[in-house]
Amino acid sequence: MKRSLALAVCGAAVTLLAAGCSSGDQGSAAKGGTPQQGGSVTFAMPPNATPNWIFPIGTPGHLASFNGAIRQEVFVPLYSYDGSSGTVALDQKASAAKPPVYSNGGKTVDIKLNDLSWASGQKVTSRDVEFWFNLAKANKAQWGNYNAGDLPDNVAKFRAVSDTEFKLDLTKAYNPDWFTANQLTYVTPIPQAVWDVESAGGKPGDYDRTTDGAKKVFKYLTGEAGKLSEYASSPLWKAADGPFTVKEFTTTGQVTLAKNPKYTGTDTAHLDTVTFKPFTSSDAELNVLRSGGVDYGYLPALAVSQSKSIENAGYQVKPWNGWAIPYVPYNFNNPAMGAVFKQLYVRQAVQMSIDQTTISRVLWHNEAAPGYGPVPQTPVSKYLSPAQQTNPYPFDLNKAKTLLTSHGWTIVNGVASCAQAGSGATQCGAGIKAGTQLKLTINSQSGSTETDNMMQEVQSSLSKIGIGLSIKAEPLNSVLDHTAQCKPSQSSCSWQLSFFGTAGSWYFPAYPSGEQIFSSTGSTNLGSYVDPAADDLIKKSTSSTDTAAMQDYDAYVTKNLPVIWMPNPAYQVSAIRNSLRGVIQDPLANIQPQRWYLAK
Repeated sequence: MKRSLALAVCGAAVTLLAAGCSSGDQGSAAKGGTPQQGGSVTFAMPPNATPNWIFPIGTPGHLASFNGAIRQEVFVPLYSYDGSSGTVALDQKASAAKPPVYSNGGKTVDIKLNDLSWASGQKVTSRDVEFWFNLAKANKAQWGNYNAGDLPDNVAKFRAVSDTEFKLDLTKAYNPDWFTANQLTYVTPIPQAVWDVESAGGKPGDYDRTTDGAKKVFKYLTGEAGKLSEYASSPLWKAADGPFTVKEFTTTGQVTLAKNPKYTGTDTAHLDTVTFKPFTSSDAELNVLRSGGVDYGYLPALAVSQSKSIENAGYQVKPWNGWAIPYVPYNFNNPAMGAVFKQLYVRQAVQMSIDQTTISRVLWHNEAAPGYGPVPQTPVSKYLSPAQQTNPYPFDLNKAKTLLTSHGWTIVNGVASCAQAGSGATQCGAGIKAGTQLKLTINSQSGSTETDNMMQEVQSSLSKIGIGLSIKAEPLNSVLDHTAQCKPSQSSCSWQLSFFGTAGSWYFPAYPSGEQIFSSTGSTNLGSYVDPAADDLIKKSTSSTDTAAMQDYDAYVTKNLPVIWMPNPAYQVSAIRNSLRGVIQDPLANIQPQRWYLAK
């Protein structure tokens, strides 16, 4: 989002975001050679990343980026974006609809579907899109991407014009860039004629058109979606309209997609199968890569120096950079430390104790870059504020320590303790009892040596200002499960800090606004951060077409520290077999294996 450019696509009245997410060729494998039809490819999953969901309405704990990347190969989303060419723009071939047309001052969206069919041979129609809307609306509290006031709340009416066209009447005018990229990309046509049932063996009907019926259908479908081992055999998940179908989906994380012979779109797969292979650690993956056991793998940062030997073994080594931010959320509702986290000076002291420059250079071997705020920082975009670009909280242990001691904390035996309870300028702050100690626990993603080393470095730095940090390493899905939005009285609120960003904590859609992760009602506001000023700025950023609205939001949240900003690693340093062509490493973390092919 480097250039302030709006593009018209195929003559439609839709603005697309121009973004310098990568140079045109960065991270792409060669396209040459004679394409072969058929063949199989194995793709290495990130450490401890195990796909666990395929239903196109994700519930909490099932929102990892690889779930979406796999799912859209089977069930085509209404709109998909791609940032691999150096711009973030609509990916027409991977979308179920033509570009939307906005009218009525931006309050009406007209959408026409592409020619796609389900496995049954029935066409994908407006009714299938309405089905998604009805389920999402009736079950929004269980939808992991739901943010109060946004989709589906902001759609006042769904109007089917024909089987291939529908209109959305919005509750107000929105920034078209934001609405298309950050709202309509959640919508996925789903097979109403097959899935609109309330129980196993039930006859399909129009149950979704009542709230009670939609809830029963959703309960049934999400129950079935929890049976991972049945994905390959269940008629529900065989009703695909994408370039692939599910051939294998194990509870241990291995997924194999097979070319869909009934696919009717223009993005037909070349390969017969693609297998997504899980690994318990990056070292385990590297051993398999060295032996030639994967076609598309990755090198841990510690092993980047071995790139030449990997290339000599028949691979290309390419960085895959993401349109993402890394962070550690605070649990502001934690009963023991929530009151402490609510003190801005504490968050400032913590942030100034993170030596991002050294961590990026030494621990990540220059395969990470410092991150200072809520907008992806590299490359520089028009949405970045000067506040984020200049880093308002540079590494300074002395200043960090002074912030604590000047607010009523004394350090005894290396741990800060509140000696001056109260809310005055030189006191610990509201809700913090005398004697409270700054002893924290972080749940951290396991499987990565770089992440382990980074956590130990953070632990060491914080100890120098009187903050004790205990590290609890867990697989990624466990960390996400244990990082729940919660109330102080709930047992699930025991977590304090959480890190799940070895490959980036949050991958943005094309428009990097923060309504999901930093608004008080955000579905992925894991730490329950609440700030009315931030809420107001977020709302302005989604409605105004003025770039200043995003910059104002960015500057405020950068300085207010709802989370700990952390170094942003490359999604991965990829090793791609020379015979595998057509690979484009999308900064939005899409995989697009339908475009891969084997060549001599």
